Amino acid sequence: MRNGFRWSAVGALAGLGVLALAGPAAAHVEVSADKDRAGASDVTLTFHGEAESTSAGIKSERVVLPEGIYPATVTLVKAPAGWTFTRGADGFTVGGKALKVGADAEWKVKIAKLPDGETRLSFKTLETYGDGKVSRWIEIQKAGADEPDNPAPLVTLKPGPKAPVTSATPSETTSAPAASGPAPAGVAPTTPAPAQAAVEDDGGTSLWWVWVTVGALVVAGGAVLLLRRRRPDRS
Repeated sequence: MRNGFRWSAVGALAGLGVLALAGPAAAHVEVSADKDRAGASDVTLTFHGEAESTSAGIKSERVVLPEGIYPATVTLVKAPAGWTFTRGADGFTVGGKALKVGADAEWKVKIAKLPDGETRLSFKTLETYGDGKVSRWIEIQKAGADEPDNPAPLVTLKPGPKAPVTSATPSETTSAPAASGPAPAGVAPTTPAPAQAAVEDDGGTSLWWVWVTVGALVVAGGAVLLLRRRRPDRS
């Protein structure tokens, strides 16, 4: 009888020990998005910070934004009563009077646009309590790996739509048609120059042929006169 009682007591103490160890580890800061596509616009993120302290309430939540999201594009939607929203160099902070002990913190922000091509967005969060204790949820959760001890809040997204690929038509591969109208001031025309050069070449060539022809006629006339002078008079 005594042995049974002892074993029951040991089991109960072991169970309490497991719960005591599991309690703090189970507390997380989590985040969810109302749109689950990469590159989506006007996306509302809802953060939920679980209270893990038994002696102080949550006082503030500082969020570090992932690459591709800038503090200027984030606006507050909702926060605990009395809390304010402040942008920083790499993220934002919501905070104010400490909540009641054991009360979870929930806040919402709107993101103007999610990054294109990113399907895993981690939001490192520092959770501060009224007694100065800070819980650092900053470890990046890698795809396919076990969850770390202090995971950063993670949003998993679906790939965004791919931009359509258009092939060039035959007309697009040839040179573009010349623009109509006079050229802007200060910009030298490109097409008249070759045409002018062609006109000048034609003029010079024609003049050269005229001189060649005249010279040939003079030579021919001189030859005729010379033959006539050398021919004997038969009269």
